[in-house]
Amino acid sequence: MKKRRLGKTGMVVSEICMGTMTFGSSCNEDEAFRIMDRAFDAGIDFYDTAELYPVPPQKSWVFRTEEIVGKWLKTKPRDSVIIASKVAGPGHGWFSPPLREGKTALDKYHIKRAVEGSLQRLGLETIDLYQTHWPDHEMPYEETMEALTELKDEGKIRYAGCSNETSFGLMKSLWTSDKHNLVRYESIQNNFSILNRRFEDELAQVCQREQVSLLPYSPLAGGVLTGKYNGSVPPEGARFVRYMAEGERQKRMSNRFLNDQTLESTTELMKVAEKYGMSVTVLSVAWSKQHDYVASTIIGANTVTQLEESLKAANVTLADEVLRDINAISKKIQYPMG
Repeated sequence: MKKRRLGKTGMVVSEICMGTMTFGSSCNEDEAFRIMDRAFDAGIDFYDTAELYPVPPQKSWVFRTEEIVGKWLKTKPRDSVIIASKVAGPGHGWFSPPLREGKTALDKYHIKRAVEGSLQRLGLETIDLYQTHWPDHEMPYEETMEALTELKDEGKIRYAGCSNETSFGLMKSLWTSDKHNLVRYESIQNNFSILNRRFEDELAQVCQREQVSLLPYSPLAGGVLTGKYNGSVPPEGARFVRYMAEGERQKRMSNRFLNDQTLESTTELMKVAEKYGMSVTVLSVAWSKQHDYVASTIIGANTVTQLEESLKAANVTLADEVLRDINAISKKIQYPMG
């Protein structure tokens, strides 16, 4: 497994990161252990979680993923694993998370309270990368970055990162950190896949010029890029099949990931993958990690079998002609996820 430096830090991580967001919901603890063991044996030393996990967010199982990861960490030498977690963003606006009674915020009180809980559940003294799960652009970045700086000074986190940020938010945070001599965001964890290339429009330039690493999540577009939704019958138990029967937020997410354009794009990408002798899963994961501003691509799995297919992309580098074929599809069907 190849390694890459994270931002400007002293931390070098595997090119593939093991995501854990379904551990404790659609993936039970025993299978989660098997998945993490297999990832570890394959050379993955980077694991990403969050206080909010598992998904879909529910009060009945919030915090469960960190608890599972914490139990697993006891089976491994601490220095052999790099752990990333996240503090929930603001509880007002688009989403009210089912923790701290939905009154979460990116102020010192909530950030420090959240990190203490995560440290306890993970059984750690220090979290290697601590990220804000989503931003609050109306709140001064000074307070957020000051809180993260204090946590680093206390030895509770090594580095800070953000997730679901915009170009404005990332640049505002970097300006704030530079002006006030505070820790900076070394990474940004955003949705990025062949079906969602919007990161390339502006944020890629920010990452390249400011040496901030992208940690792409959902390189398979929530499983759409496996091709499993392209059959005549929707796969029973699949995420977006379940989501269509759940709350309004889940339905909106399903419609974004699963629509005529994403399915047409996937059909075309499956042809490209077959042409070059690989699965569309391997094609998609390899494409994700083949960007100079990407440090590690976050993959997910509910079974070891699913993980094995993604692991095949570990040492795959797509040739120029493969990239040209992918780009032609993206040009033909622009922004299929909107």
